[in-house]
Amino acid sequence: MGRKLAAELFGTFWLVFGGCGSAVLAAAFPELGIGFAGVALAFGLTVLTMAYAVGGISGGHFNPAVSLGLAVGGRFSWKDLVPYWVAQVIGAVVAASALYAIASGKAGFTPGGFASNGYGDLSPGGYSMQAALLIEVILTAGFLIVILGSTSKLVPAGFAPVAIGLALTLIHLVAIPVTNTSVNPARSTGVALFAETAALGQLWLFWAAPLAGGALGGLIWKYLLAGEDTEG
Repeated sequence: MGRKLAAELFGTFWLVFGGCGSAVLAAAFPELGIGFAGVALAFGLTVLTMAYAVGGISGGHFNPAVSLGLAVGGRFSWKDLVPYWVAQVIGAVVAASALYAIASGKAGFTPGGFASNGYGDLSPGGYSMQAALLIEVILTAGFLIVILGSTSKLVPAGFAPVAIGLALTLIHLVAIPVTNTSVNPARSTGVALFAETAALGQLWLFWAAPLAGGALGGLIWKYLLAGEDTEG
């Protein structure tokens, strides 16, 4: 179990450091041309690369909502759920701390939103709490269906990280204007600790909605799509 938790911690660290780092360090400079699309691609690449690097050790969740959805879908042990969550949150907080230490090395740096998630005044496009809740549930459910489907024994092995990374890229392309895209409570928690906004006060939604979406995706897969593929 120790190796699995270490893999989850490092994989989540990489996701937050790479994905949120692209927003904090690169997207802050329009002349670099990274924009929303670049940030979306960065998040997808973090998951793709870590899924290949350590996915064979821990399963490559890097996200409490994914762990929950996999448990609901019969692919993950319920007894390991809380330890995975703890490792994922620690990885996210360590990554956000490192990112803050680097970003603050620039003269005049202010954290601002620090790649955090939000609704209302904290939404990049000014979307409501209801809109944020709905999009996070739908996209996290869809993400779980992609994960469960691409890792099914019914499909060719070895390509799942590509499908999962592209799915996360797509999710960010859709949701960045609405919530700055969470679908991952650990990712939301790490950066919210350093934001100068009210991100911590809205963090509840970015736990509740992804977890609900993850469970929904697991249920949809298990009862409508899986056939003989579930293990529990």
